[in-house]
Amino acid sequence: MEAKQELEKATLAGGCFWCTEAIFLELEGVKSVVSGYTGGLTLNPTYKEICNGDTGHAEAIEITFDPNVISFGDLLEIFFATHDPTTLNRQGNDVGTQYRSEIFYHDENQKAIALDYIALLNEQNTFGKPVVTKVSPATVFYPAETYHHNYYNLNSEQSYCSYVITPKIAKLKKVYADKLKK
Repeated sequence: MEAKQELEKATLAGGCFWCTEAIFLELEGVKSVVSGYTGGLTLNPTYKEICNGDTGHAEAIEITFDPNVISFGDLLEIFFATHDPTTLNRQGNDVGTQYRSEIFYHDENQKAIALDYIALLNEQNTFGKPVVTKVSPATVFYPAETYHHNYYNLNSEQSYCSYVITPKIAKLKKVYADKLKK
């Protein structure tokens, strides 16, 4: 069987994009992670508009990955392990529709994998509460302003990063050491 040669995209919203970007940048097979906005109606939204919560967009990341190295299913496993998919429009102290948990699929295979994985999590009662993560078709992805890119790695001493993101990175390194870049 011949291996796929093309890179794929995954678009995930799991709260603050600084958190999700930092996590997925650590993974072997991930070629790039871009923070941005998707899922809403406002054209070319800005961070200020997103923070108002009335654009319909979620803070999200667009991951470009090599499916020969890391699968879409692996990305979902890490996605669900590193945010709370049981809280509607909230991650910790970040509240609003822009912080919702949502998977934006790029093809029918991604949709099926996402729906099956959520069904399994609910069937196994993994979180003790139902998963509220939405599964929606990918729409236009708007990259965030430049200062949001690689935010954690450039600002890890900032208090939000230290208290919210650093523990997520520590968990990732402990639980998923075999999936990290060498």
